[in-house]
Amino acid sequence: MIDNFNAKILNIVQENNRLTVEEIGSVVGLSPSACHRRLSRLRKDGVIRSDVAIVDPAKVGKKLTIIIDVTVERENPDVMKKFKDAMRVHPQVMQCYYVTGDKDFVMIVSVGDMQEFEAFQNEFCTENPAISRFSTSVVVDPVKVGLVVTVEERGC
Repeated sequence: MIDNFNAKILNIVQENNRLTVEEIGSVVGLSPSACHRRLSRLRKDGVIRSDVAIVDPAKVGKKLTIIIDVTVERENPDVMKKFKDAMRVHPQVMQCYYVTGDKDFVMIVSVGDMQEFEAFQNEFCTENPAISRFSTSVVVDPVKVGLVVTVEERGC
């Protein structure tokens, strides 16, 4: 259950998951042991999916972020599953969304240069018979990048 304490804890750890339970507890008004129990439960229940470090792509040689809109040839369940499975495991695909509207997928891809992107595009888009069309956009300025989900506190 997401009560006000859990909401506060979730908002804090999304910004900095390296804080100790003592530090988090002092901010939200809980003892370290109560805070630890709540964090453990949130992880066990899958509310907190993962504790990760966010890496700046440009500082590790991934200078280009590309957004690709993909339309598959036909909405065949096997084709869709195969495409989703390939995107889940491909290291250059940072995010992939199955969407509504005039396209089927939106992908966020991180590459070092245009040659790396061209190889990716050829393998997964141009030479893929399941894809009827795709379009690409190169990110010029990543104005806001994040995965923080604001968890609203409920009134007393």
